Amino acid sequence: MTVPGHRHERIAEEILHELSAMLEGELQDPRISEMSSVTEVRVTPDLKLAKVYVSVRATEAERSATLAALTSASGYIRGELGQRLRMRRSPELHFVLDRTDEYAERIEQLLRDTKRPSDS
Repeated sequence: MTVPGHRHERIAEEILHELSAMLEGELQDPRISEMSSVTEVRVTPDLKLAKVYVSVRATEAERSATLAALTSASGYIRGELGQRLRMRRSPELHFVLDRTDEYAERIEQLLRDTKRPSDS
């Protein structure tokens, strides 16, 4: 018997691995940037909804196109996940742009700026 209450976390981890594999070569949509990766997946405890965080190292237009392509392919991806994970019903996928790298770079820049001696 498994620990109750953690199944959705294990499924989220499996979804992350499978989606990463799909992004590496199975999804052939030219709108999906080559510099995109799945950073995190959060699944609700009832397994009906999965929020997929995607990091895209590209221009804003390419980010929008990548999210649009992933959203349009969500039905196919959901079906594939159902087969691969042997789930009767796979969760509905919502793709969200992960901007944590940008926030981290901005904070680092601000910290570097505050450490510089003022030239007054």
